[in-house]
Amino acid sequence: MDHLRIRLRVYLIIFFAVIILGTTGFMIAENLSPGDAFYFCIVTVATVGYGDIHPATQTGKFLAMLLIIVGVGTFLGVIANATEIMLSKRERIVRMKKLTMIIGTFFSEVGTHLLTLFSDYDPDLWQIRQDLIITGEWTGNDFIQVNAKLQQYDYGIDVAKADLPHLANFLSAKRDFLLRLLENPSLLEHESFTELLHAVFHLAEELDARTDLHTLPDTDQAHLGQDIDRTYRLLVDHWLDYMHYMKDHYPYLFSLAMRTNPFDRQASPIVQ
Repeated sequence: MDHLRIRLRVYLIIFFAVIILGTTGFMIAENLSPGDAFYFCIVTVATVGYGDIHPATQTGKFLAMLLIIVGVGTFLGVIANATEIMLSKRERIVRMKKLTMIIGTFFSEVGTHLLTLFSDYDPDLWQIRQDLIITGEWTGNDFIQVNAKLQQYDYGIDVAKADLPHLANFLSAKRDFLLRLLENPSLLEHESFTELLHAVFHLAEELDARTDLHTLPDTDQAHLGQDIDRTYRLLVDHWLDYMHYMKDHYPYLFSLAMRTNPFDRQASPIVQ
């Protein structure tokens, strides 16, 4: 999209330069007023014909031919690029809707439950829990402020609190679902969300590779803790972005997500 905008700006600059130079040239060559010269320039570039007036001098005719060669191409370039930008914007909106559906499905099936589990494993959650109680009164600035605070938060999991067998069973049951998400071509345009999926999938593989999760040495528990920390941090970031997007575009989805907030101990899907 950015390269299209840059290309459009270049065409616009050239187009306006052609119009200014053409108008000035007709004023001099044909001894026309600025209004008539501008008219001559526009009808030449647009190739609509002059009607009952036309260039009378050789210089004016040469200038008209030059404008047709240079100006018409530039004018068509402006129209083509503006149309391409509009179509690209429309396609991007459609892709974003599809991607939002995918991310929403992920949180419904996997993400929200993982956030509930991981937040229970986080001994320092009290530092940010209240900041993550999102309400309908939140503005874009509220989301920005909370996101900035989360960048400073030291995500940490107490593996001793973690029910690793339950986590392993849950992720194992969602393996096929996660695989289908990874195969979705729409995710190619959202690298950070793909990174989250890879983190979740890697955690599932790590847990599945161990035959007994009850008697792990401290070193292995620390290793699993790092995998959970990575997934936890990515989950929170994407969950906050998803909530922000839903609030702006899908109020009804935001309402349910707000009532099932994994960080809110009083959360209930029942509308009170």
